[in-house]
Parts: sequence; structure tokens; C-alpha cells
Amino acid sequence: MTGLIVTGGPIDLVFAQRFIMERPFDRIIAVDRGLNAVSKLKLIPDAIVGDFDSADESVLKEFKSKTLDTTWEIHKPEKDETDTELAIITAIRLGCTKLILLGATGGRLDHFLGNLHLLYASLKQGVEAAIVDERNWITVTEKERVFEADQIFGKYISFLPLSEEVKGISLTGFKYPLHKKDITIGTSLCISNELTGAAGKMEFDSGILICVESHD
Repeated sequence: MTGLIVTGGPIDLVFAQRFIMERPFDRIIAVDRGLNAVSKLKLIPDAIVGDFDSADESVLKEFKSKTLDTTWEIHKPEKDETDTELAIITAIRLGCTKLILLGATGGRLDHFLGNLHLLYASLKQGVEAAIVDERNWITVTEKERVFEADQIFGKYISFLPLSEEVKGISLTGFKYPLHKKDITIGTSLCISNELTGAAGKMEFDSGILICVESHD
């Protein structure tokens, strides 16, 4: 089951509308100010989550006035988790095993960096999660991956260590290949690589990698 989480960062609505139309989502969750985008995109959320300190009051009234089978999860502003983390918990409780997060990149950098860590937290629970915007598709992995030229989100593929060290990374089918290279936090070695053919393979022995598929 695939869930769409629309959180409160800036969202390119033209991109979002096209992206959502091209993909079936089993569950839609609006997160605080993300409800503004959900309203403009004319989506019906299965759950609305947050402390609602940033959603437009008119949008809150709009959804409260509708007769919808939507769950409201209202939290206090003073809490240990971000609204996005609470939305992920809700999505997993609803049975989602795959998640797409929109509105999770732009805006405040502390929230974006926190969202990167939430990708890993999701992975540890057996849930594949991705942060997506009009230029980027961001995931976290602990295992090898094959990238197919006709399936990738953008021509550039970058790898960044999320763990202190990633051991033995190998890249085959890439413009800049690697063989059993150890990389650590603080390196830009694996930024902006490209495929040379129909597919490329990324392998490594241990560690946690952030993978970014992007285009200009």
C-alpha cells in the first residue's frame, strides 16, 4: 500500500498535480500547512495530522465543514516529534509500506534535514520512503540498487553517506565508476554521477547511503 504525505514546505503545484495523476495512492495524509496544498490540488485526505499552527484558518474551516471520512489527529505544538514524523507514524498504522513525501525539501533546512533522517527511520520499520519535489527524488538505502535509465527521476545520481562511513561502494555502468571505495561523512566524491547505458548498479558492503536522483 502506497501513501502520499503532503507536508508543509513549498510545493510546485503544477508538478504535484502531474505527479499525483501519474501514480495511484492508496492513502493521502495532509500535514498541517500541507493541507493548503491538498485543498488547491482538490485531494481528499484519509488523515489530517498536525498541531495546525501554520495551516490557513480558511482551509481548516473548509475541511471541517465537509462531510468526509477523514481522521483528524490534532497535536499540541509543544511535542517531541515533528508533524511529519507523526504523519509517517499514522501512515504506517494505516498499512502503508511505501511512502512519498511532498513538501519536505524547501523552506526550513532543519526540517529538511530532519526529514532525511525520517527516511531512515521509515526504512528501519520496513517502509520504503522517498522525498520528492520537481527536481529531486531522495531515498535512503542499506543495500545495493540498480538504476535503469528509462526509470530514473533525473539524469544525475548522487550518493552521500548517512552513516559515519560507507564501506566498499562500487559503481558499475556509471560515468564515474568506483570499485570497493570507502567513503565517509564530509566527502563530495559521489555527487552528480550519470549512467552510461541502459542501467547502472550501486553496491556496498556496509553503511547507510542517501541516494538522490535529480535534474536541472
